[in-house]
Amino acid sequence: MEPIIVIITFITILVIIFAVRGFKIIPQAETMIIERLGRYNRTLPSGVNIIWPILDRPREIHWRFKKTDPSGRTIVTSRTSKRIDLREQLYDFPRQNVITRDNVTIEIDALLYFQIVDPKRAVYEIANLPNAIEKLTQTTLRNVIGELDLDECLVSRDTINAKLRGILDEATDKWGVKVTRVELQDITPPKEIQEAMEKQMRAERDRRAAILKAEGEKRAKILEAEGIRESEINKAQGEKQADILKAEGEAQARVKVAAAEAEAIRKVAEAISQTRTDPAHYLIAVRYLETLKEMTSGQDNKVVYLPYEATAILSSIGGIKNMFDQTPGV
Repeated sequence: MEPIIVIITFITILVIIFAVRGFKIIPQAETMIIERLGRYNRTLPSGVNIIWPILDRPREIHWRFKKTDPSGRTIVTSRTSKRIDLREQLYDFPRQNVITRDNVTIEIDALLYFQIVDPKRAVYEIANLPNAIEKLTQTTLRNVIGELDLDECLVSRDTINAKLRGILDEATDKWGVKVTRVELQDITPPKEIQEAMEKQMRAERDRRAAILKAEGEKRAKILEAEGIRESEINKAQGEKQADILKAEGEAQARVKVAAAEAEAIRKVAEAISQTRTDPAHYLIAVRYLETLKEMTSGQDNKVVYLPYEATAILSSIGGIKNMFDQTPGV
């Protein structure tokens, strides 16, 4: 009985070992490389998988892990792992000094997003995948920044990101890795360069402010001059219109006065013709009396002489008297 018990015990131990080491449960978005007798056998999909514990064993891969210490500081560690994460990964590389084309040393903090698309190549084509990606990113970043000036580096982040992503994606393709995005998180020039840039920016802002102020004053003066010109034009047009209306009024008044005088002269001439008296004497006498009235209208005006032809005018006045005497009904 004892040999049978030993055999049963041995078989039970083998079953337990097979159950413990032969069943592999792979979570979603992860995988595992299995080697049989030291050679690649297969890549395990997610779910439950069965392997031979003695013949098959998982192949380990170098991986990078992050953890936070009690003080809240993030610590990045690198160790081997039997499972390969197929999700998109983020590598936050430490700051590094890079020299630009114009010999300015700047600090760059870069972020790299990548994803393993072929686990077999990621395990067998490169010895330490995280370290290789980090060193490749650093050297590529130095080459790209070395072709640009400082000003171009500060304003061409999208161009740098696209160029880095293209170069890294092509270089890591043989490793079974797809580089999805590269981001320059921060670019820090030296302190003296920052001070010079701040002074330059301040001077540029002052220059723009002065230009805007000068343009505003120029525009204000132009608008003021245009307003004065429009005002003078309107004023001149108003005065012109007023003068025209005044002249038209005076002309109409003179026409009416002349018409009234003509009518008066006509009636006087008709009356005089009935008395057979010369109308010229009548008109001369009337004008003389009007002129004499204007000459004697002031307080200090005195008439001390008579014109040379006064006798003719007096005879005209006498003719006017005879005319009224001869006019019936007057």
